[in-house]
Amino acid sequence: MKRKTAARILKFLGWTAMEPPVPEKKCVILGVPHTSIADFIVSWLYYTSVGGKARIMIKKEFFKWPVRNIMINDLGAIPVDRSTKGGASLVRQMINEFDRRDELHLCIAPEGTRKPVKRWKTGFHTIARAAGVPVYTGYFDWKKKEVGRGERMELTDDAQADLKRIRQWYKDKGVVGKYPEKFLLGDDLD
Repeated sequence: MKRKTAARILKFLGWTAMEPPVPEKKCVILGVPHTSIADFIVSWLYYTSVGGKARIMIKKEFFKWPVRNIMINDLGAIPVDRSTKGGASLVRQMINEFDRRDELHLCIAPEGTRKPVKRWKTGFHTIARAAGVPVYTGYFDWKKKEVGRGERMELTDDAQADLKRIRQWYKDKGVVGKYPEKFLLGDDLD
C-alpha cells in the first residue's frame, strides 16, 4: 500500500523513478544535489515507490512524542548525537549502526547542508570504508524531474581522489538542484 501510494504521489508531482533499489543489503546512498528540504520528500517517495527502505540521520532532539515513531518507523530516521564537534562521534555512530543491523541503506548528503559549499564532507567515505559497504550516487534532478540511486562507486584509500571522481560523475550527469545557485559543481573540482 505504501509503495503504490508513494509511486502515485511521485508521478502526480511529475517525477520519474529511474532505477530499482540498491541490490545489496547494506550501502551508503549519496543525496545530491541537496539544496532544499524538498529533496528529502522526493527521494523518500522515490525509494519507497521502488520497494526500498532508506534511512537518514536526524539529530536526536527531533525525536520527541508524538513524532518519534513516525520518524523512525515511517520515515526511516536514525537519531544521532551531534554534540561532538568534528563529526568523529557521528561517523562512529553510523559505523555502529551498520554493525548492528542486518540491512541498512543509509542516505547521506555529502554537501552537509542546503547552503552552497565548495568542499564536500568525507564522512560518508569513512563510514562506507569502515563498514565495508558500497556507495551509490543517488540524485534528484529538478530540471528533468528524475530521481534515482545512480551508480555504484568503488572506493579506495584516497578519499579526496574518490570524492573528485564522484563529483565528476554528478557534473557529467548534469543534475540540477531545486535551487541551482546553491549547488556548486563547476570547474572547482579540487
